[in-house]
Amino acid sequence: MRTRFFIQQLGLAFSALALVMLSGCATQSTGPANPADPLETSNRAVFEFNDAVDRAVLKPVAEAYAFVVPQPVRTCINNVFLNLGDVWSWFNSTLQGRQVDALNTFGRVLLNSTMGLGGCLDLASQTGAKRIPNDFGVTLGVWGLDSGPYLVLPIMGSSTLRDGAGRAVDIYVNQFGYGSLITNIDVRNSIYGLEVVERREALLAVTNTIDRTALDRYSFIRDAYLKRRQAQITGATAEAQTLPNYEDFEAVSADEKALGIAPKK
Repeated sequence: MRTRFFIQQLGLAFSALALVMLSGCATQSTGPANPADPLETSNRAVFEFNDAVDRAVLKPVAEAYAFVVPQPVRTCINNVFLNLGDVWSWFNSTLQGRQVDALNTFGRVLLNSTMGLGGCLDLASQTGAKRIPNDFGVTLGVWGLDSGPYLVLPIMGSSTLRDGAGRAVDIYVNQFGYGSLITNIDVRNSIYGLEVVERREALLAVTNTIDRTALDRYSFIRDAYLKRRQAQITGATAEAQTLPNYEDFEAVSADEKALGIAPKK
């Protein structure tokens, strides 16, 4: 029943997105400021919807979670989810033919899963092994598939046509790959909910920084997202590839100097 309800709500969200995009196309200006974002009008509408949901639901819940749960516990939980994500990153690096990245990521998973107590302790990062986030959208890009137009998806946030298709695979692996290991549906759904709250809590400082400094939050987030994705596909330095994976929650790196955030005057 819960699964059916989730599917129905997801379908309604994407139906709303389609209506917004159709109305946006009718009013779209002939000369968009960014050629990678021809659907800017409709994207901004979805962005505002996501922002309203975030401020009304996700952010307050994340703040309450941060207030109640001690920092060491939150760090442990976050590391466990990141360690699971590293397994998928390793698989995608292998598909991309980036064997060095795959070997390094496999080493991270092995170390953190054993001596790091199931990923609770990120010993790999402490020894200097950088995390290399990877997903199926990057794999499609490495295989030569064009990104297509920039899209802002309901709830999920920044994406492109290519990355949206890749994200469907990512979600499937998360729910039916890792999720299949947990047979109790209530427990599995609770873990999914905890993952969403934990990821949003990890971004509180970042989103607060963007609110204070970015002159146009939409443009800043869009440009940072596209640059980061391109860096992942072209195989930029480890530092460029390990920016936190914030696209699900409309955020980017908090490193203001590196990303050139101009304080509001």
